[in-house]
Amino acid sequence: MVNLVIDGKQITAEENTTIMEAALQNGIHIPKLCYLKGINEIAACRVCVVELEGKEKLITSCNNITEEGMVIYTNSPKVRKHRRTTVELILSQHDCQCVTCARSGNCSLQKIANDLNILNIPYKQEPERREWNQAFPLIRDSAKCIKCMRCVQVCDKVQGLGVWDVEGTGSRTTINVSGLRKIEEADCSLCGQCITHCPVGALRERDDTEKVWEAIEDPDKIVIAQVAPAVRAAWGEQLGMKSEDATIGKILDSLKKMGVDHVFDTTFSADLTIMEEGTEFVKRFTSGELKQRPMFTSCCPGWIRFIKSQYPHLVKYLSTAKSPQQMFGAVMKTYYAEKLNVAPEQIYTISVMPCVAKKGEREMELFYQEYAGHDVDTVITTRELVKMIRSAHICPDTLKDIEGERPMREGTGAGVIFGATGGVMEAALRSAYYLIKGENPPAEAFTEVRSQGFNANDGVQEAEFKIDDITVRTAVVSGLGNTRDLIDKIERGEAQYDFVEVMACPGGCVGGGGQPIHDGEERAFSRGQNLYSLDRNARLRFCHENPDIQTLYKEYLDEPNSRKAHMLLHTEHTK
Repeated sequence: MVNLVIDGKQITAEENTTIMEAALQNGIHIPKLCYLKGINEIAACRVCVVELEGKEKLITSCNNITEEGMVIYTNSPKVRKHRRTTVELILSQHDCQCVTCARSGNCSLQKIANDLNILNIPYKQEPERREWNQAFPLIRDSAKCIKCMRCVQVCDKVQGLGVWDVEGTGSRTTINVSGLRKIEEADCSLCGQCITHCPVGALRERDDTEKVWEAIEDPDKIVIAQVAPAVRAAWGEQLGMKSEDATIGKILDSLKKMGVDHVFDTTFSADLTIMEEGTEFVKRFTSGELKQRPMFTSCCPGWIRFIKSQYPHLVKYLSTAKSPQQMFGAVMKTYYAEKLNVAPEQIYTISVMPCVAKKGEREMELFYQEYAGHDVDTVITTRELVKMIRSAHICPDTLKDIEGERPMREGTGAGVIFGATGGVMEAALRSAYYLIKGENPPAEAFTEVRSQGFNANDGVQEAEFKIDDITVRTAVVSGLGNTRDLIDKIERGEAQYDFVEVMACPGGCVGGGGQPIHDGEERAFSRGQNLYSLDRNARLRFCHENPDIQTLYKEYLDEPNSRKAHMLLHTEHTK
């Protein structure tokens, strides 16, 4: 232990604790912009400087370790003057049009500037402006970039893709797509982790809310919305709602209040995905097809983009099942269109997703009989949903807990946990057990695949399960850096599995790039626990017991993996 004094307070800290951490542990907050624990500790912004007694120069608190006898001042006149000048210089290269910024009100730079009472900028303002493809799902505004390096480090260290890099020198130093490429040419998975870790508004998703409003206003469109499982675990955070009050039913009510015609819970098509993917796995496993390589899940479009660019030779081992989002859209424009007695072209499908990659995934096409078009017409993130709720002046207190509509209302606990890493695997194993044995396992039989906590550098859960004389070897991985490590082990023959679930975002969809941003906090694990609680209390906990799914097969799809099911609910990833 180390004894020191911070702002006149005698404190004790463990060895190798940074000054910033020691201060925070004792209720002393030191402002910062670039710091991310374990990821970006390079003191690039110099906002976190403190004064060390006996030393003339100020030192950064984020990467200097506490030492015995230190006397530190975090808010002395010298520190305040330096910090103010530093922030003023950062603002001189920043587009300060805050009212038109997606991060206004939730921006670390804005907060620090307000805290320092900066009312004008004494330096010439020279924000960098570069062209960007505004149609791409991920948008970068170079004029807002503060060169903190967070996006570079998150993409390198956590996701292992190296999409961003530093270019230029001196005052011309900036961040751009690596290798002098355009973003469309990079191997970007659209995971959006760079967005959620950017402290300002330099990175954001393409805003598609106006497309939704236009569809709602179009009298010739029947607007149908679906809401992903992970959204319910996070949407209330931005509206000041308690997690137990921020229900899926209130999301559906908000969409109805906006003018959406029909509202549904994507948990229904999560159950449908398990029926297709679980049946596919049992067939491929029992036929011996998976002896060399495992079957990989295909629900996560960020992961699909990753494997196609990094390991194209393994694409054939992906499940051919579409994601729950795409399956819902396909069913909407066929089965539900017939129920409404309308042409598929009249239906406009909206997805509310925790994910930026879903905006790219919606480009998948649906060809069925006379119809050729998209399963899903527009995707909005959880953040965009909240913006629309505010835009419509909907008070959360007025929302009611309504149910989705028939004939696709029911969803099971197994479908809900799709939003957490390991959830797809657990749901699939519950139903695979039933397909093999003809009876349900205990609902908690496969909890070994669940994440034990959030740690971006420890995102793999391995487990083996015996069903009679059959042993199924599984792995669950989240975060693309972890995914690369796992696949490389499989390729080297150091690990062998039958079934592997991959989620691009650490912690799964609950930690997706479209979820509410809390700078410096990782909420994926706690959000996942919320979903597991909903599963425990669900009336139905096995996908194959969903009565609306059973009706869909009986009335329309015949059986899982039927010819009709393949035409609508599966895809060829090699195309």
